[in-house]
Amino acid sequence: MPTDRMIELPGGAVLHAIEAGSGQPLIMIPGWSQSAAEYGRNIDELAKTRRVIALDMRSHGESPNAEGGHRIQRLAKDLHETIDVLGLKDVDVLGHSMGSSIIWSYLDLFGTDRLRRLVIVDQAPMVAALPGWDEAAKKRYGCLLPDVQSVAGFADAVRATDSIDGTMAILKGMFTSALPESDLRWIATENLKMPRAAAADLLFDHCLNDWRDVIAATRLPTLVVGGRKSIFSPESQEWIAAVNPNATAAIFEESEGGGHFMFFENPRRFNAEVSAFLSS
Repeated sequence: MPTDRMIELPGGAVLHAIEAGSGQPLIMIPGWSQSAAEYGRNIDELAKTRRVIALDMRSHGESPNAEGGHRIQRLAKDLHETIDVLGLKDVDVLGHSMGSSIIWSYLDLFGTDRLRRLVIVDQAPMVAALPGWDEAAKKRYGCLLPDVQSVAGFADAVRATDSIDGTMAILKGMFTSALPESDLRWIATENLKMPRAAAADLLFDHCLNDWRDVIAATRLPTLVVGGRKSIFSPESQEWIAAVNPNATAAIFEESEGGGHFMFFENPRRFNAEVSAFLSS
């Protein structure tokens, strides 16, 4: 039975977590402005064979709003402090979307300290295309935005949108057409638990990070999960797996819920893929 807990970090932040199971620890990190509750279709199944800790990062979900620190580097430090406070070692870490960027930042700052295996769920190495990139490069690295100038417009739109309907409009393209509107409305409600100013600041920072060198240097066993109908190209997920000899890619087709949130749309396959990888 999942339980809720609050984790007090040395830096002053407090993170909410949903915890279930026992044994090998698996930390699950949601994406930008998302909540740990969105892993509700995964936690029970994955917790049958391990200790699952699904985190709400600072100002996300049920975590208290923080005055600052809404940038990837600080969230990576929060993750490191969480692992330390909980006394964990040999941790498996799963990150969806921006949660994967937090993992890459962790590797950049702390190396593989106390990590065992990684699950990277549908995050591009670079969200916005850098100057001079042709269409092939944009597809290879999964760019959602055509240039860095577009990042400010995206962040401004988030800052100005505090309604459920407006947030649903921003998120709709991240799912397949099979997603019920009631599910999209609930996810939009979870998103709005993060103050829009903080969400915009974090989005701006997130979109401008280039993780290609960190990804290319990673050698931890890694499962990379992508979607054929995702906002990020499946080619980018295959590239992430290809540059690490200890990585494999699993691409969900559109008919399999293969949008950006395949863990929510097709939890049966997602849970099976993750369980098999972590147990191998």
